[in-house]
Amino acid sequence: MTDQTPDSISRIVQGFDAKPEMLVQILQSIVQTHGWIAEDTIRQLAGELNLSRADVHGVVEYYHDFRTEKPGKHIVKICQAEACQAMGSRELTTHANAAVDADTTIEAVYCLGNCACAPAVMVNGKTIGRVDAARFDALVSDMREAD
Repeated sequence: MTDQTPDSISRIVQGFDAKPEMLVQILQSIVQTHGWIAEDTIRQLAGELNLSRADVHGVVEYYHDFRTEKPGKHIVKICQAEACQAMGSRELTTHANAAVDADTTIEAVYCLGNCACAPAVMVNGKTIGRVDAARFDALVSDMREAD
């Protein structure tokens, strides 16, 4: 992840020819490059794409993968869909929130497509099934050692 500067955002916008109809793709590119979308970036996009700030903000808030807060170095997504809830994902989420530091962002998601191995988590893009508190702690330990 890199810092969001007006120039870096303008380069992304120009890569899509500053077309307002490309807003979702522009936002995806910003998240891919910077990891999140700052409030100043929303204002800048509105100006460069000739949209209202409310229009841009509405799209950002609609899609779950568009973050408005800087995430930690590691992203852990914990499935909250029915199969995972039945197998303890709520309790796992409570445990996870208490077990991690500021370098790790815990996100609730709805279906990682791994229902047969519930509860499922995604750690830095890798899906892992049958995760309980002990296995979660081991995953966090492995993440920290890999740093």
